[in-house]
This record gives sequence, structure tokens and C-alpha cells, in this order.
Amino acid sequence: MKIAGIIAEYNPIHSGHAWQIAATRTALGEDTAVVCVMSGHWVQSGACAIADKWLRARLALIGGADLVLELPTLWAASPAETFARGGIGLLAATGVVTHLSFGSECGDAIALERVAAALDSPAYADELRRFLDQGLPFAACRQAAVEHLEGKEIGDLLSRPNNNLGVEYIRALRRLDSSICPMTVLRMGAGHGEQAADEVRHTSATDIRKRLLLGDWGGAAPYLVPGEAELLRGTNRPTQESLTGFRRLALFQLRTMAPEDWALLPDSGAAEGLPDRLAKAGREACSLEEFYTLAKTKRYSHARLRRLVLWAFLGLGESDRPASPPYLRVLGANSRGREVLRAMDGRAGLPVLTKPAHVRELDQTSRQVFEAEARCTDLYGFCLPDPFPGGREWKEGPVIL
Repeated sequence: MKIAGIIAEYNPIHSGHAWQIAATRTALGEDTAVVCVMSGHWVQSGACAIADKWLRARLALIGGADLVLELPTLWAASPAETFARGGIGLLAATGVVTHLSFGSECGDAIALERVAAALDSPAYADELRRFLDQGLPFAACRQAAVEHLEGKEIGDLLSRPNNNLGVEYIRALRRLDSSICPMTVLRMGAGHGEQAADEVRHTSATDIRKRLLLGDWGGAAPYLVPGEAELLRGTNRPTQESLTGFRRLALFQLRTMAPEDWALLPDSGAAEGLPDRLAKAGREACSLEEFYTLAKTKRYSHARLRRLVLWAFLGLGESDRPASPPYLRVLGANSRGREVLRAMDGRAGLPVLTKPAHVRELDQTSRQVFEAEARCTDLYGFCLPDPFPGGREWKEGPVIL
């Protein structure tokens, strides 16, 4: 049996995601099992998820996945390279995944492998430094360096977000010398962060989240998987009003932070003096948006700043994140997913957690990562209209369909 891995946020899962899963099976065979590594309650943009991870795991199974594993927040709320490294590390650790499927704007895995090879080449560092010395933003320098090494057509692939993430997946596979075969599915419809035109069959998760937060169920429903609207509508999930609590708590945290506190966060620019700027912005800002405006520079994007704010709010630091995820946490499975779990027995390179209590039997690193995740879940409760009691992470088992 072929087993395809997909790394996703499913925030929320929508018709485009379901189409990717179906296209993967069309390419590999209809009996292909699909293992998804999914972000938990906090996502790469530095925001909370639109619904709790157990409901999103259920929706992933409804949308075509067979087994859902969790990508812990320490990797899920990180830049593309770290996000990819965590997700690929988990898929490789299953010991059974044969293919990696990801969406891209170009639909050409070979071209993306050329980009990955360029980024890993000895010449890349010198080219990157040359452009960084001109004071350009990092993303622009990265793209310019690859264009100089491989030509404009290959370099231009880095201008699109899903191509970028696909490149990082390939690089992570290369670092692990993994036998997992990468394949890409051409994205259909509106791109990341874009709104679908009337004739487009798929829209972005960003557009759907905006519609859901505004209560535009009629606008969102055509892009959701069957039954998803009903499940989302009936759950305790973030709203425009409830997110005010999160924003104020985050701002409170920022006002208490000195430069040395900011320096403990990953990607905080400590070597370049950014913590002083962040501490000053945190003291002066009266809203998160004002903080981003005060702290932003040409080199530091809003996405980077949002992640820093999230890590500060969650009480996480660079030292909390080990080199790779230390366990495989099962969030959901159907009958075929349970077959995959049986196949993993004796072949998985990491402990498989099907019950939260199992983590108490693991090493200190595993327990620390799980305890950090439990804190992340407790704090997610403050994003909801009705905050749930603490300790939920230790009580919830996998969703079984």
C-alpha cells in the first residue's frame, strides 16, 4: 500500500484541500492511504486556529485523510524552514510514508528540486550575503540569489508562497536523506490569501476565515467540505469579539518585556539589535496593530513580528524547541488510518501517542514538549467566546471515525 503524507494547517479544510487529497489518490492509486501532519491550536501566521484541533482533525478525516498527526506549536508557529523541518521529520518518523504530496503554484516538482538544490549549494551563501549587504528584505535577497545561480525562471518560483513551502519540504527531505518521494499538485483557484472570483471553484483558507469571522456562512459554505459548515457553526470557536481578549492579553505581555526577554525568542534579531526596538514598541503601543507598525522594518515582515508576539504570549522561547519533534501524536484516524498505525508498529522512529497519559512514560524532552503544548491549548481557550477549563490537552483522545 502506498502511503502519502501531507503537511497542512486545515484552518479550515476546504474544497481545495479535498481536491489535493483526491488528486494525490488519482496519481498514486485509489487505495493510497493519506497521513496528514496538521498544526494544532496555533498556526504559522501567528494566529489562533479557526476551530480546535480535534474538530479540525475530524473535518480532515471527512475531507479524505485517513490518519491525522499533530505538528506541535513549537514547529507549527515557525518560519517555513522550521515548519517544514518539523512536518517532514514526523512523516519520515512514521517509517511507512512513501510519498509527500503538497500543493504549489507551479505544479512542477523537478523545478522546485532545482530551487532546493540551489539554496543548499555552497555558492548560495555568498550570493545571499551580496544582496543582504544592499539592505534588501531577506525574501527578496533569497530570490535574487537563486535567480543569479539558476536563472530568472527558476528564481521566480520563490515569489509564490506555496512554491516556497514546497521547496522547504524538499530541502528537509534532502537533509534527512529520506526515501520519501516528493510530488506536487497544481493549486486550482484563488491563491494564498486571495478571494475567489465567482467562477473559481476553490478559494483560500484566508478568505474562508474572513467570511466565517464575519458570519458570512452563505459565502463560505460553497468552499467547505460536506457537513463542515454544520460542525463549525455548532462549535465554540473564535469570533471577532472573542479575539479581543487574546489581543489584550498579548499586549499586556508585550508591555512587560525587556530587550533581554525578546532576545530569548526565536528569530528575534538579537544579533542585529531588534530586541531593543521590540521592547520600545511594546511599551508604547496601544494595540497589536500599532505594535506591528512601530516595530516593522524593511528587513522584518509582519509575519515574523506576529510569530514573535505569539511566542511571547504563549511563554515559549527558543530553548523550548528541540531539534525535531520527539513523538507522533495521533489526533484522528479512520479504519484505513488504523491500518497505517498497525503498519507503524515496530517501524516508527518515534513513540506513537494515542493517549495523552502515554507521554508520562517518555523522556524528559518529550514531556517538556507536551507540557508546552498543553499550555498552548489552555491559552487557546482565551480566544473563544466560552473559554474551556485548563488541562484539556491531558483529557482528549484521538477522533475515531
